[in-house]
Amino acid sequence: MGNREIFEESKKYMPGGVNSPVRSYKDMGITPPVMKSGKGVLVKDEDGNEYIDFVLAWGPMILGHCNDDIVKSIQEISQSSIAFGAPTELELQMGRFLCENLDNIEMVRMVNSGTEATMSAIKLARGYTGKNKIIKFAGCYHGHFDGFLVEAGSGVLTEGIAGCLGIPNESVKNTLIGVYNDIEQVRSLFEAYKDDIAAVIIEPVAGNMGVIKADDKFMETLRVLCDEYGSLLIFDEVMSGFRVAFKGAQSLFNVNPDLVTYAKIMGGGLPCGAYCGRKEIMEKLAPLGGVYQAGTMSGNPVVMAAGLATLNILKAKPEIYDHINNIGEKLENGLLEIAKEKNINIVVNRVGGMMTVFFTDSVEVNTYDDVKTCDIERFKRYFLHMLKSGINLPQSQYEAVFLSSEHTEEHVNKFLDAFRKFEG
Repeated sequence: MGNREIFEESKKYMPGGVNSPVRSYKDMGITPPVMKSGKGVLVKDEDGNEYIDFVLAWGPMILGHCNDDIVKSIQEISQSSIAFGAPTELELQMGRFLCENLDNIEMVRMVNSGTEATMSAIKLARGYTGKNKIIKFAGCYHGHFDGFLVEAGSGVLTEGIAGCLGIPNESVKNTLIGVYNDIEQVRSLFEAYKDDIAAVIIEPVAGNMGVIKADDKFMETLRVLCDEYGSLLIFDEVMSGFRVAFKGAQSLFNVNPDLVTYAKIMGGGLPCGAYCGRKEIMEKLAPLGGVYQAGTMSGNPVVMAAGLATLNILKAKPEIYDHINNIGEKLENGLLEIAKEKNINIVVNRVGGMMTVFFTDSVEVNTYDDVKTCDIERFKRYFLHMLKSGINLPQSQYEAVFLSSEHTEEHVNKFLDAFRKFEG
């Protein structure tokens, strides 16, 4: 079967024919490519079309698809270990790697997804502080946990859903909405709820309202406010961890978070997540403390093997990040130059291997309100043009383009050549 046949048949068995809403291409009005294979940065769909991939499974494939070392690690471990629901040496190796190589991390709890990591970190923060409310930022997406689906950006923003059906008001009454990069607004929240804010959770490099880096002073003041009011500062590095730099986004700021969440790259392309932090906080988790969280597949040996293969390569080859930055800079500058020539107003935000092209008349995009000025119809035309040109991009204005070690100048040039032919 081809793309259309598979997708139409899938609708009989899966809501909308997909297992994650953004995959449906609903707003684009076309049948999504049904992917069949991938190697490096080239992916093929069931119709036989080949694309240069700038989605990379929404970020994890920093070494490209089916990296030989990662495939080998999966093949080898699966001969003897698939799942036990019991301790393994591989999860020890992963825990040790994270604690020894990342800043501000003394203990780790493995989970199976980014959503599980962030929701568990919030529960831990509440258990540790004895407080109830959290501050999240408009446009930041931390997964589909009830308390996060307020002003959540990403798929929720793309779908035009204000919140989400099925979530009682009681589930979100303790979620306070901050304005990204607006410290005075956040300060007012602390002043209003001073005795009951358990944590502030933030994407230090946002990727779910498009790529926006937090302001240095904003982050430093968040740390001061959390210390002043006895709240925890949580960095959601599900997307930015090991991507914008080996040590993640926290290495870009002079700020120490209390808890950090990871997923995506740390699993080598397999379902994985972790939340990490200071020992005194993490020891509040069962079986040592009273905050209960469990998972049958957490620390799964196949996932740990794939993740360790990925992270060890990234550690051993720091030049990978130099390469990604270099081709990212070439792509960014090329897009701006072509857009100027064609009189198309864009803003390009890039942090390392994450980048978003915003179609907007604004001079810069630093906040969620800035993002909402974007020309969504022009983005749709751009997306469809690029897809027809063999460039696979995220199908939302509010997502990030991802770069990998396997992207070359030739791939970037093909991207730029396709954009040059875009009529706007």
